[in-house]
Amino acid sequence: MSSSTDAHNEAVARAAQKAAADNDRMPTGEITDPKAAKKFDFSWAISLFGTAVGAGILFLPINAGVGGPWPLIIVTLLIGPMTYLSHRALARFVCKSPRKGEDITVVAADYFGSGVGKAVTLLYFAAIYPIVLIYGVGITNTVDSLIVNQLGGPQIPRALLSFVLIGLLMTVMIFGEKLMLTVSNLMVYPLIIILFVLSLYLIPSWDFSGFHQMPNIGSLLMTIFLVIPVLVFAFNHSPAISQFSLAMQRAHGEKAADNASWALKRTATILVVFTMLFVWSCSLALGPEGLQAARESNLPVLSYLANVRDEAFISYMGPFIAILAIGTSFFGHYLGAAEGAAGIVRAVAPQAGKKTVSLVVAVFIFITTWIAAIINPSILGLIETLGGPVIAAILYIMPMIAIYKVPALAPYRKQASNIFVIIAGLVAISGILYGVGNMILDALS
Repeated sequence: MSSSTDAHNEAVARAAQKAAADNDRMPTGEITDPKAAKKFDFSWAISLFGTAVGAGILFLPINAGVGGPWPLIIVTLLIGPMTYLSHRALARFVCKSPRKGEDITVVAADYFGSGVGKAVTLLYFAAIYPIVLIYGVGITNTVDSLIVNQLGGPQIPRALLSFVLIGLLMTVMIFGEKLMLTVSNLMVYPLIIILFVLSLYLIPSWDFSGFHQMPNIGSLLMTIFLVIPVLVFAFNHSPAISQFSLAMQRAHGEKAADNASWALKRTATILVVFTMLFVWSCSLALGPEGLQAARESNLPVLSYLANVRDEAFISYMGPFIAILAIGTSFFGHYLGAAEGAAGIVRAVAPQAGKKTVSLVVAVFIFITTWIAAIINPSILGLIETLGGPVIAAILYIMPMIAIYKVPALAPYRKQASNIFVIIAGLVAISGILYGVGNMILDALS
């Protein structure tokens, strides 16, 4: 028994020594100029906005607004704090790890043990990786449609078009964080401007008749219950939070968590202002009957508006918004998928070098995303939905468990916002499960 205990203690000591050595080797790259630091943090805030705003924004006004304006008012007030506080908790989960420079998969193992850490890695990858495939399919379909329908060009072979598009997106990621932030910012700013301009453009068409219909309390609460998961995922940028947190560690050292909070507050604010303005403007422009008709047509909101209003301006804006949104969201989701895949490779081949693991992961994601884009399967949306509860659990619940279990996070235990995050997370997860259950029942019936 004694020899077993001694062996265990020696193993723990060796692990601690390795962690200390890793920390010593990790380049901090701390930014000392306050203006440069704020610029760096805001670049990440904009990039995280791009991660959250995917192609689903074209369906978001229909999905979020179909219940009428009263539930939308309540969720508009809730979604900002929900988004900021949950992502702040996940960033603290990584930033406050005693072993600096390690991503969420390694930190989870440190906090909860090897078994739980491996489970988190697998679930993390399984939840985010299919979304990367979806964006590979989405960017191909959107550009193909734009070339043929709006620009009147020829039909480019799908294998060639998807190879070029996915290759361009992957090239940005392979060349590192600096290029990713630059390209992401170049794409996100036009996206913000277009969303804002379209929101203002629709103001003369706003219909306030929905405010005259007061729902009963039961109907109101059920609608909010179903709309919250829609907005949680529309505002979700958790796949990029781990790498964002590591960037904060490198740039700010011990102040990483505070600077991460600053950036995340800006991301949540921009999301609420520009995305919810777009949701409200489209919802009011269509009115209750129009929203229901758009939902039944299964068209993106701008496509439906272009059809009923016969306006070329709106019909051209739809594809451009989708391309910008898919591109920026691909970057953030690639970070999470690559992180999870690297964790799996390290578990299977612990001796593999970092460069080898990165290369294997990049090749795997490129080939599989390219194949998915060529095949163009219709089941990817279902896969994304099934991964929803896992993402919500990692975003809302896992950091809260860590706060009350891990000594490094003990300073955050007495914050009232923790209760809010836990309740919001449980509501989001149960709402997602309810929606998945209904989807499965509809498919079986």
